[in-house]
Amino acid sequence: MPVCIEFHLLYIISKKILIRGYVVDTSDLEFTNWNLLSVAGTKKKFTCPGLGLFYTILSAFLFSVASLFLKKIEDVHSVEISAFRCVFQMAFVLPGLIYYKTGFLGPKGKRVFLFFRGFLGSGAMILLYYAFQVMPLADATVITFSSPVFTSLLAWIFLKEKYSLWDLLFTLFTITGVVLIARPPFLFGSSITGIEGNYTNHLKGTIAAVVSAVSTASTFVILRKMGKSVSYFLSIWYYAVIGLIECIVALFVIDEWTLPYCGTDRLLLILIGLLGLGGQIFITKALQIEKAGPVAIMKTMDVVFAFILQILFLNHLPTWWTVGGALCVVASSSGTAIRKWQHNSKKAKENEI
Repeated sequence: MPVCIEFHLLYIISKKILIRGYVVDTSDLEFTNWNLLSVAGTKKKFTCPGLGLFYTILSAFLFSVASLFLKKIEDVHSVEISAFRCVFQMAFVLPGLIYYKTGFLGPKGKRVFLFFRGFLGSGAMILLYYAFQVMPLADATVITFSSPVFTSLLAWIFLKEKYSLWDLLFTLFTITGVVLIARPPFLFGSSITGIEGNYTNHLKGTIAAVVSAVSTASTFVILRKMGKSVSYFLSIWYYAVIGLIECIVALFVIDEWTLPYCGTDRLLLILIGLLGLGGQIFITKALQIEKAGPVAIMKTMDVVFAFILQILFLNHLPTWWTVGGALCVVASSSGTAIRKWQHNSKKAKENEI
């Protein structure tokens, strides 16, 4: 999930898009840092106004429903669901690897980057799925939106990219939002309301979601470091294979392997894969006909849908703390996306001159 894109796009679940022999990974997210210019021979088509934004909303809805189905699956551990997702990804990428003859290992000088991209990316997916299972849907969705802020910070540290005072402000706002959602007892007291289960699981889910967001940000820094020298088919292949190995090892360690029950659970696993693929298709079409900035901002509908689905189908009303945290995180992520969009637009105009 090259068109080269350079912007922050919100993370969601299920993250690969096939574009003329390349798979653009929107992993396992919510924003991602893409550098999409244009695929050779691809021409921008004129469409009716607002169609790209409609595709974005539709994509956000499909991803949100997939997240809801993930919470509805019973008696299947999140690591096992991640393993099924990795198998689905391998089946999706393998024909491309064979058809385009990209090989299975990649260039020697890039294999270390590919390994860490696969390790961190699949780890982010596993942690995110765990967060969805143990904490409110809206809470986990909001925290994943913090990935673009972490991407800017990590790009400053490892790629020596500019990190402005605005970026620092967005980082502080994001941390504030996460704190409002986590509500640690030493700040909010021992009586915590509006969580699923006990506070220990809520805290574990919050930590998992934050680490998932940081891992997602790390994968995009690695992808930018590799540049366009490595096919995205290879990138996703490493992601799926290493992720499957991680899941198998983890399942043996925690002894949680069980076959999904016939009927509902198996159906939901299939639907999660199909909805993720549909979401990828529509976000791809949106990016083909609409500018990155408006798409990134419209992706905040993920949070809106998460709140709506949580209320309607999970009978869980979000607290005002969660709403306040969501506003902080979404404002920070949107601000990061807008600044990146403005910077790229200004740079493009300067290049034209």
